[in-house]
Amino acid sequence: MEVRDPIHGSIAIKPEEESILFHPFFQRLRNIKQLGFSEFSFPGATHTRYIHALGVMQVTEQIFDYLFPKHIQGSEHIRLKETLRLAGLLHDIGHAPLSHASESVMPMVSTLELPSEFTEKNDRQATHEDYTLKAIVDSSFTDSLKQVKSKFGVEHNQIASLITGHCLDESYFTINGINYFPLMHQLVSSELDCDRMDYLLRDSHFTGVSYGIYDLDWICQNISPAIIDGKAHLGISERAVSTFDDFLLSRFHMFITVYFHYRAVCLEKMLYNFFQESPLEYKIPSSIEEYLDHDDHYLTKILRNSSNRWAKGIITNVVPEKVFESFDDSDERLQIIENYFDKHQIEYIKCSSKGRLSKYYTEAQADPNELSIYVVKQYPNKNNRYQPISQATSLYERYSQAHAITRLHCDWEALDQTHRNELDRIIRS
Repeated sequence: MEVRDPIHGSIAIKPEEESILFHPFFQRLRNIKQLGFSEFSFPGATHTRYIHALGVMQVTEQIFDYLFPKHIQGSEHIRLKETLRLAGLLHDIGHAPLSHASESVMPMVSTLELPSEFTEKNDRQATHEDYTLKAIVDSSFTDSLKQVKSKFGVEHNQIASLITGHCLDESYFTINGINYFPLMHQLVSSELDCDRMDYLLRDSHFTGVSYGIYDLDWICQNISPAIIDGKAHLGISERAVSTFDDFLLSRFHMFITVYFHYRAVCLEKMLYNFFQESPLEYKIPSSIEEYLDHDDHYLTKILRNSSNRWAKGIITNVVPEKVFESFDDSDERLQIIENYFDKHQIEYIKCSSKGRLSKYYTEAQADPNELSIYVVKQYPNKNNRYQPISQATSLYERYSQAHAITRLHCDWEALDQTHRNELDRIIRS
């Protein structure tokens, strides 16, 4: 089987994978938009989690074949390759309606009754990743993985472990004495993962902007394992550091211009207000089988039939006017305007978005809980040397502070002229 993708061209689907793609759990992703409310500002952005998942799978295969050329792949390599392909394919299978926008009404994670190896000591609100794990390891969808287990030896728990980053069995990922789990997990979730490699190009294409364009082929060709103490970590050739910089900046600019667009952010806030004011109208179930019904169409129907004012605003794409926008947390006018709204009992919406070049590196210091990415310096006789990526680029230091955008929205037309004049004076001061 083969599908044609506008980003990666032809994507081949193995016969053993068809039962996974055709299963209702994976088909559900066809009805969940990748960018949620962004289509209200970028009408072409109607692409779905379904095609994004296929794209991530394609990128994982492309990188794996550069790491392990096909002529040296034995049965162990083939098992790991298929495990990585499926981790890329299934990393988003648990996403809620409108992607991240509805996660605030997910239940506590304990109610999902995850298997013990994926259970945490402290209870918390569930996320889409918890639903992803439940779907893969303990649902009707799990049976769709039987053919890849029979053909390639893939274990569904090991697919899930690549997504979580918690290795359940090092021997499963070890070839010739080298444990490849850290590297493979980083390809699924890290600063330079296949998820980002796909969605930057895809979101840029469908939104009609150029900010997310970078050289995917050059990055794939220059990813290299950094072998440290018998473990393979994600590395990138020294000659591709500038391309890595370009990749980081592409993502940063996409957040500022697309993902933090004022209308999409305000609509998400309005959805949150709907959930708060009408808590009985929509809840995400803890039953993974009931969750199968919950997609964008399901939630949109509830919003369309609701009498809640926020729901009506979302359906008609009417957001309160943006009256103030600040790109500086220290702007005193922001607090003055909020105080004015509060004093005169004027309803308003405050939307705050923070974009950071990296969530793993702050003040040029790596998060100790995150696996490092290394620059691979190659020398004769394979005597390679490894340098943490944060020491090889100045971008982390230059962009160490979060880029904050704060907007205030209100029904400007409903304000009397006195309020308008006073707010206008504050804004212009």
